[in-house]
Amino acid sequence: MSAVSALEVLVALAIAVGIAGIILPVLPGTLLIMGAILVWAVQIGTTAGWVVFAVSTALLAGGTVVKYLVPGRRLKASGVPNRTLVVGALLAFIGFFVVPVIGMFIGFVLGVYLAERARLPHAEAWPSTVGALRAVGVSILIELVAAFLAAVTWVVGLFLT
Repeated sequence: MSAVSALEVLVALAIAVGIAGIILPVLPGTLLIMGAILVWAVQIGTTAGWVVFAVSTALLAGGTVVKYLVPGRRLKASGVPNRTLVVGALLAFIGFFVVPVIGMFIGFVLGVYLAERARLPHAEAWPSTVGALRAVGVSILIELVAAFLAAVTWVVGLFLT
């Protein structure tokens, strides 16, 4: 196995771990993917490699911007305040340590519900919680699509170099 092949395997693994980090937000998935493609572009040092890096970076950056804009509009339209998401994130962080991995999801749902329940009656708090969860799901999906597009761009770049 040549050094270039080993690099390609390591970059592919880093991209896979980055994608997993988007699904289970423990790692900075987008940054890991961008960093892996940057290392590859630096190592091969060709114009095609830098174009692949630039396109991948644009896709990841665009995905990051869109992942905040689209769900944010949905949340504002449904009347869910930012502090609800902050409480959800806080309980997700605590839940991660109390019940590793799945505690993060349980904590987030519980935190969002409790924050909404504090300001609304139960009949309104649960639908509001579901709306917030959908918005977070859309956010993750947007980031995931951008990551997959960046990964596909890198794979195409492998064939161009």
